[in-house]
Amino acid sequence: TSRWKARQDLSVERIRRSNPDIIGTQELWKIQGDRVIAKLPQYNWFGIDRRGGHAVEHMGVFYRRDRLKLIELGNFWLSETPEVPASISWGESLPRMATRGLFETIPGGKRFWFINTHFAHRPEDEGARTKAAELIAARIGKLPGDLPVVLTGDFNTIPDSGAHKALSAGLADAWSAAAVRAGPAETFHAFTGRADRRIDWVFSKGLTAAKTETVTFGAKGRYPSDHFPIVVDYRWP
Repeated sequence: TSRWKARQDLSVERIRRSNPDIIGTQELWKIQGDRVIAKLPQYNWFGIDRRGGHAVEHMGVFYRRDRLKLIELGNFWLSETPEVPASISWGESLPRMATRGLFETIPGGKRFWFINTHFAHRPEDEGARTKAAELIAARIGKLPGDLPVVLTGDFNTIPDSGAHKALSAGLADAWSAAAVRAGPAETFHAFTGRADRRIDWVFSKGLTAAKTETVTFGAKGRYPSDHFPIVVDYRWP
């Protein structure tokens, strides 16, 4: 079922089991983010919605506040005017955006950038998805400090696409690069538990993916999401 009340506890349990340092979400509503934080107070989350407020879906980023310090945060839109909230380009039907943060590890003080996004969803948006990927790749190339970068997202297209090619030119796809892989390659399952497309990707530069797992956790035919989450164990070089 897609109803949040029927799957909110599963979502919390899924996070609790993996216990990640940081999470990139898509289609997150504020009530959902706040519910997770209420149940898992070791996390904080931040982000604004696709229209620049908190009324609709966010690209919310959760992080363990005992393991990571948030140094800087921001948002940009996947359009020809990235700094304009809710801006739309390339024939898309909805505003699309990315939420980013600069983090520092606790302890250690190592810094990295984290970017989370959600690409256009319609079949006719393939060109827009490629443009969005090119925009993100260009912005990653201009990030200050020559620090490691992690990019997460629902890209709504398959690896044999212009969007994936644009990103993989300078970033490593964790599923392909990991020394160890677990679970299915495919991630989208529409609440059926039977995934048929790998449209959720985790990319990085400056880090090594030791293990990548597509997690198929569910209970009694219910799942936390219509996508299987990807968990990546990154190591510093």
